[in-house]
Amino acid sequence: MLANLYNTAKKTHLRRITALLIGSLVCMTASASTITIEPDKGGMPVQAYLPKTVTYDPAIPTPESVLGARLGEWHVRHDQLVNYMYMLAQKSDRITIEETGRTHENRPLLLLTITAPSNRDNLDAMRDAHIKVLDKGNSPSSDAPLVFYMGYSIHGNEPSGANASLALAYYLAAGQGEEIDELLNNNIVLLDPSFNPDGLSRFAQWANMHKGKQLVADSNHREHDEGWPSGRTNHYWFDLNRDWLLLAHPESQARIKQFHKWRPHVLTDFHEMGTDSTYFFQPGVRSRKNPLTPDENVTLTEAIADHHAAAFDAKGQLYFTEEAFDDFYAGKGSTYPDLHGSIGILFEQASSRGHLQSSINGDLAFSDTIENQITTSLSTFRGAIANKAAILDYQAGFVNSTKALAKDDETFGFVVSASNDSARFLAFTNLLDQHGITYDVMTKNATINDVSYKANNAIFVPTAQSQYRLVKSIFSTQTSFENNTFYDVSTWNLALAFNLDYSPVEKSDMRGTKRTSAAQYGGILAALALPEINGDAYAYAFSWQPYFSPALLQSLLEAGVQVRSSEKSFAAVKFDNSVVEFPAGSIVVPTGLEQPANIAAIIERVSQQMQVPVHSLKSGLTPTGSDLGSRSMAPIKEPRVIIVGGEGTREYDVGEIWHYFDTKIGLSASIVEQQNLLNALRDNSVTYTHIIFPNGRYDFSETQGLELKRWVEAGGVAIGQKSALRYFAENNWLDIDVVNRDVVDNAYDESSLAYGDGSTLYAKKLIAGAIYEADIDTTHPLFYGYSNDTLPLFKTSNMIVKNEYSPFTTPARYTKGPLMAGFSDTAMVALLAETPAVIAEKLGRGVVIGFTDNTQFRGYWYGTNKMLANAIYQSHFIR
Repeated sequence: MLANLYNTAKKTHLRRITALLIGSLVCMTASASTITIEPDKGGMPVQAYLPKTVTYDPAIPTPESVLGARLGEWHVRHDQLVNYMYMLAQKSDRITIEETGRTHENRPLLLLTITAPSNRDNLDAMRDAHIKVLDKGNSPSSDAPLVFYMGYSIHGNEPSGANASLALAYYLAAGQGEEIDELLNNNIVLLDPSFNPDGLSRFAQWANMHKGKQLVADSNHREHDEGWPSGRTNHYWFDLNRDWLLLAHPESQARIKQFHKWRPHVLTDFHEMGTDSTYFFQPGVRSRKNPLTPDENVTLTEAIADHHAAAFDAKGQLYFTEEAFDDFYAGKGSTYPDLHGSIGILFEQASSRGHLQSSINGDLAFSDTIENQITTSLSTFRGAIANKAAILDYQAGFVNSTKALAKDDETFGFVVSASNDSARFLAFTNLLDQHGITYDVMTKNATINDVSYKANNAIFVPTAQSQYRLVKSIFSTQTSFENNTFYDVSTWNLALAFNLDYSPVEKSDMRGTKRTSAAQYGGILAALALPEINGDAYAYAFSWQPYFSPALLQSLLEAGVQVRSSEKSFAAVKFDNSVVEFPAGSIVVPTGLEQPANIAAIIERVSQQMQVPVHSLKSGLTPTGSDLGSRSMAPIKEPRVIIVGGEGTREYDVGEIWHYFDTKIGLSASIVEQQNLLNALRDNSVTYTHIIFPNGRYDFSETQGLELKRWVEAGGVAIGQKSALRYFAENNWLDIDVVNRDVVDNAYDESSLAYGDGSTLYAKKLIAGAIYEADIDTTHPLFYGYSNDTLPLFKTSNMIVKNEYSPFTTPARYTKGPLMAGFSDTAMVALLAETPAVIAEKLGRGVVIGFTDNTQFRGYWYGTNKMLANAIYQSHFIR
């Protein structure tokens, strides 16, 4: 009887009482000293999570029959999830499964297409008819299917969604009856069971390795205090729910490809939040939605939400809506669909962060969190089907309203130049391609708004296209908003992120210009005709301006090539007697030094690989500037870099630096936990040259701090970002003052405010993601490779520093009116104006470099990447 009670118990307290009763029994064997304590397993059979109004095909395997455990008893690993989904696809004639991509850790990304068997042979035609409606804005037929994209657990340590997908897949594969027939006969379900396989697997390992026979609800238990780095992030410790627009990672690239293939009517995005919360479902704060999202979207979200509420009311489950969360940033899973006529819906479940955890609402079991995600998955189906006609009409109407907006817009489009770096430009156009944004190639030189654009080296992005709303979003320079509270960043201007010259233009500006659609042009812009490599060259040289020049340099250093970096600009003569200009920071490879025997072949190979032009020089005597044997040509040694990580550092910032070095330069940096940093420096087998202190909190003892300082004084390079500058200032590594919170508080008059104004005031004091302009000194080694005197920087914190300005120590300062895009209160802008953005000072024979901002933000801020590369490869010139 006790066992039956245990198996049918749903609420946590009942399970725990049952476990204690069972645990009090002893199973006596021949040896009187042997007893067996029964475990408190948790979890439930799959059908206990699902509606009782549905029967299930016994030929379809349940999750527990494949996993060997009840759903929620253990955190499912991704390989287990994949195995079960493939088994369902084998057993069910409703499911088509495909692998859409692979993660960084080579885990498969899956998409299940689920519909009635009678629809499966007609899926392509059904999809084509659906897309045709969107292309033309025609009214869909009344029997057109709804397309659902059910996506789960983009944050790996929010696993209730991915675990719930097992039950949902079983429900769709095995369910029988009118409820299932209505759903699958007339609609298509796309099931993406795990948005973030790498993070999910990391967290499953953490939770499972700390599970004992008896579940521990104590929030102080190690199971609920996840170690660094958390499973929230992907392999490189990025938040994938910020990557829907930026597409820096294969998970996002695969997902967006499927999104545009299907253009679903409804897309779900299942998350978790703090343990003491209840359950949130959208709509969120209406005034904080993206202004390009139609109000009708929120109205339909509300209509579907009525069904979530009804389902939870029937269970007595606490929930809330229309607070805390917004729909502003286009790169989130619930907002990106909204800008495409889909209805993106965010769900947030209180997290057990393990198998069982105490909360203000009582003990919260993992199975409870799974059950709630299943509940809202099913209520999404019911709500959408109940509003099917309105949803079908809305998506068609969205297309026509988009056309009307584009027609009335005074901005005809945007012209974007490759400037002097085709790599950044091609990365930018590749991003446009993935989002289905159309553009033309400028095929004739043109001057627009006093800016010169070269033929075949610039594009025109028209506003009159189906992606009008996304185009307006990615070129926005809006700085004033109806609601100044942002859950995430307030701007994501991609042209500024890539540091590309661009101009918004009216129709009259384009008269006389010639352009060809990129599709007809072949999609290859600014194609490089790489110079031939002459084996008899006196030296080889390449400019530091191309984006992948640091990668080319790193490849040469690893191949044992001796290189020189030029502190000054110079011109050199090629074998055809033409003269090439090389700016400061350019790299020279003299063949007269001891070089590998196949130096010409090495140069040719890496030049082709990185698509960076390398020129064969005829002589060491230069027409202008330094000769190639000048003392201003300094040797560069292969760097040995430490990135400080571990507890105290912010995993996102550490991951972004690692990602840049690993995927954009090919530099093998060592990530060393803060507590082990001194031991690494004492290792005589390795001579480290640079230490990067990412955004974080640093707690070295006085003795440790002095040892670190001596390492710098002996010739090391210390590089700090954001809050790391506090440690640099406190320990006199940099002669700066970090502006404290009191200065910010004193910039605001609180005398006329009420208590209820607190959140609004807090939002004013916060710089949560805005673009600021800085004046930069392109003669300084940290800005070699840059040609403009100003640079857009992405600011995500209130880090403000002050110093005694010197052109020799402050190569970048925010301008007098620095705000370029996004929200920052006028008082904060005034505090930041003309303060240092980059500081570099000598410390003994070493160098200390401070960046007040993140130079690798979310892996897409290409325009500032070179600053960190310069801190690695050009820091020897800082004097």
